[in-house]
Parts: sequence; structure tokens; C-alpha cells
Amino acid sequence: MVGDARKRMIEGAMALLAQRGLQATSFSEVIAATGAPRGSLYHHFPNGKDQLVAAAIDLAGSVLIDFMNSCVVVSAESVVQHFLMIWRTVLTRSDCESGCAVLAVTVATDSEELLSRSATIFRAWRRCLADLLEQAKLPDDVANRFSMVMIASVEGAVVLSRAERNLEPFEAVAQQLVEEARRLQAQTG
Repeated sequence: MVGDARKRMIEGAMALLAQRGLQATSFSEVIAATGAPRGSLYHHFPNGKDQLVAAAIDLAGSVLIDFMNSCVVVSAESVVQHFLMIWRTVLTRSDCESGCAVLAVTVATDSEELLSRSATIFRAWRRCLADLLEQAKLPDDVANRFSMVMIASVEGAVVLSRAERNLEPFEAVAQQLVEEARRLQAQTG
């Protein structure tokens, strides 16, 4: 079950990044969190921590896209609500102690490769959201702009909720995004 051990380490690193950030996500922490043997970390990630972190944020990126692709598009609001659901769940399940693994890496890395990978993930999220908003009949340019606003707003709301240890900032931003989705939809309808 070599693949299972590697997958478990990547999932463990993703969770640690989301909760503790880049500096606190060491091989030792991943071993403690996953029960993986130390040798298997070096076997699966011979290029070190950055290789593991890259795999973890790739996973975080694909988890969000997979979740968004399960959205039943009824309206722009339904897309926004679906996007909000994943982040509300992250905050609620962690008692506002976890956030976004990709953001954690973006703000803390000095690696050009990891920063570039984070940018690629955020662009993929924007494209996914814009595609869904276009399915809801928003014009291309509006969908592209609003997808960026959604990501930036929610990432900031997650950070504020973590800092304040409550959902109030997240819910305030969520309400604004839903209202904006309704407004944009009304303009196109």
C-alpha cells in the first residue's frame, strides 16, 4: 500500500498547512499527524519539504475544483452558495482553526516554484468559478471579474474568521457575495 502511505502524507501535509501554516508543516509534524515512517517521507519526497508542500497544495486545489464541479448551476447565487459551503465547512469543522492551504503557502514561501504553483491553482479556481458563472448566464467578463472577487473575498473572510475565532466575518462577506450574485444575475436576466 505504498500509494496509500504517500496519499496519507499529502493529505496530512494539506491539513497541517491549512491549520498551522508553512513553517509549522515539517516532515516531523507530517510523521506525527499521519503515523508514516520517517523513511517513507524521504522515499516519496526525495527533493524535500517543497516537494511535499507542492503535492499538498495541488491536492487542495483539486479538492476545491472537484467540489465546485459538483455544483448544480441554477443561478449565479447557487454557484456562490456552493463555493461558500466548502469554506464554511472548513471553518465550522475546525472551530475556525483551519483555512486555505494554498493561501498559507502563498503568504509564507520564498520559493518561486511554490509561489508559481499557488498562482496556477488560484487561476484554475478562478477559471472554474467563471465557467460555472457563465453557465448561470453571466457575461464572460463579468464572470471572470466576479470569480476573482469571490476568491479574494472568501480568502480574506476566512483569515478574519480564524483571527477572531468566529464565523461573523465570513458570514458578513458571504451575505455580500450572495447579494452581488443576485444583482449581477438581475442585470443579465
